[in-house]
Amino acid sequence: MYCYCLFCETVHCDDVARHAETKFDCRAISPKQVQHIRRHGAFEDISHPLLPGYVFLYFDGPVEDTAMFRRLPGVLKCLKETEKQAELSGSDEAFAMMLYEKNGVIGKTEVYAEGEKIRLKEGAFSGMEAEIVRVDRRAVRMQILLTFAGRPLRTWVEYEIVEKTKDETNAQTNA
Repeated sequence: MYCYCLFCETVHCDDVARHAETKFDCRAISPKQVQHIRRHGAFEDISHPLLPGYVFLYFDGPVEDTAMFRRLPGVLKCLKETEKQAELSGSDEAFAMMLYEKNGVIGKTEVYAEGEKIRLKEGAFSGMEAEIVRVDRRAVRMQILLTFAGRPLRTWVEYEIVEKTKDETNAQTNA
């Protein structure tokens, strides 16, 4: 697969992706990030541009004339590594392929709140349940309270190693 990246007017990325798929018979992705947020007491999924101004194109074969990309309304330029090489390579290609595999959508970020019950998925306390004491959203971590050796223990953990307990997940769904 051959991957290309277009730099576009930010407000036109979705339109550029639709036009590219129609005109060039390719797969085009304007990457999105989905966040799970609490608004007015209820949780909802909100989609935001992951990389405003960028659209990724995927072709089965190499594109000989990338100048055709600029003919799409809203496209400013095709990003190139060198004057002759427009196809992505190395870590840029790996990133583009990760987007392709995820259909252009990066998963939602869980929202955690003080007092919620969580279960640790990794680390020394894997499988144990705890209660969230404090949430540090900027550092993407939380202070938790768990019982270890019959005593209460407070420690800081990252979001990635916890999951909400089934009771918390069901409570939010019913809220």
